[in-house]
Amino acid sequence: MPENTPHPPQRQPWENGWSPDTSRAPGTRRLWLAGALAVATIAACVTAIAVNDRTHDQQATPPATGAPTDNGPGLLSFASPSTSTTAPPKGNTSMTSPTPSTTASPTPTHTADAKPTPAKSPAHHGSSRKPATDRRSIQSLNYPDRYWHVVGDYVKLDPVDSPSARRAATFTLVKGLSDARCYSFATADGDYLRHRNFLLRAEHDDGSRLFRQDATFCPRTSSVTGATMLESANYPGRFLRHQNFQLKLDPYQNTDLYRADSAFRLVAGLA
Repeated sequence: MPENTPHPPQRQPWENGWSPDTSRAPGTRRLWLAGALAVATIAACVTAIAVNDRTHDQQATPPATGAPTDNGPGLLSFASPSTSTTAPPKGNTSMTSPTPSTTASPTPTHTADAKPTPAKSPAHHGSSRKPATDRRSIQSLNYPDRYWHVVGDYVKLDPVDSPSARRAATFTLVKGLSDARCYSFATADGDYLRHRNFLLRAEHDDGSRLFRQDATFCPRTSSVTGATMLESANYPGRFLRHQNFQLKLDPYQNTDLYRADSAFRLVAGLA
């Protein structure tokens, strides 16, 4: 056996009729093909966007009446449904004194944890008598054994079973200090009832406009027969009511408890 096995001779390029192109760098054809493909893709995208925008413009129509209106990019506003609310009571603001009903109202029972709620009855407009400087006591409607009573600087709703308590529960009803159509209440010591921090208290008149407004309360028709509600002159919508037997100025609430707590009778002075 010969030491070297012969190999078939390799065919040279010129023997196949092919010779390499040395005039350009290797891979140039691929780069041209990739570039042409990218240009074609971009052109197709631009054409699709233009056609889509034109179709959208042709289909756009103005909104019909009652449709949501455009208030800005991406925001739609709709009309809010109206809600029905009960307005605070209105009434004559003249210096009138309500006359108690001839029909006795039932005396509610109560505990320390709950307040009785009286039954609703037709509104009462009171009599036409106009007191100038009447001496009055203010009786609670749902606690008829309790009256406005000055204790220290504050006004409480208390039973009055002594001469000194009856004196502290009797006031001089005068024309409102800031509005003659309304009421102001003077104490036996010459002070006036006014609200401060929405609590009713007795203070000396300092002559300020704020004091006169704080000490003026306008009578309003109560939904309870023979009773009156007292609205603040400088905080419309807030009425005097008792809560935990403390007299305070509270916003109107459409509840039976609020109407009962804010209903009072202006009766003859106890002292």
